[in-house]
Amino acid sequence: MFGSHTEEGTKTDADGLVGNKCNQNLWVYTADCMPIFFADKRTRNVATLHCGRKGLEKKIIKNLVKIFDNFGTSRDDLLVAIGPAISKEHYLVDKMTLKEFYRKAENKNITLKLTKTKKDLCFSDSNHFKEQNLNQLDLKRSAYRQLLHENIPYTNIDISNLCTYKFKNKFNSWRRSKTISRQWSLICS
Repeated sequence: MFGSHTEEGTKTDADGLVGNKCNQNLWVYTADCMPIFFADKRTRNVATLHCGRKGLEKKIIKNLVKIFDNFGTSRDDLLVAIGPAISKEHYLVDKMTLKEFYRKAENKNITLKLTKTKKDLCFSDSNHFKEQNLNQLDLKRSAYRQLLHENIPYTNIDISNLCTYKFKNKFNSWRRSKTISRQWSLICS
């Protein structure tokens, strides 16, 4: 969605906003997903994404880069910042979810030979503990790979090492506390 198509003082449900006018502020609302910011240093066009596992699977980054292509943006002029999001140490998924993610997000049909990275205790419906084998999913690394696949120079990509799950006093995290609270991030053109 283009920033100029939104009405002042209203919220818009979208996973991405593109600034198509000067002096626009684009805000994104996230918890454990990544806020990803794009800026064309030549034209000063900006964009922001709310990007998690499903967004990566749907190639939301590729779709946004196509919009910048329509603006005539050179990949060398495109700067990208990935903000605080859940780290791989705290984003644990089952084997099937991980396999599907790699098939969709990275176009790989792989046979996973996974080592069990963590055993987590979960409540079953009968209130007994059951052991569930979970595997780490690195969203930031996958986003970085997709950006490189779109020929954005690695020197133009900055990735925050802050984890929304780990830093309880700084960030809200759905996976940590099931809160509906989020953090706002913004980019200005």
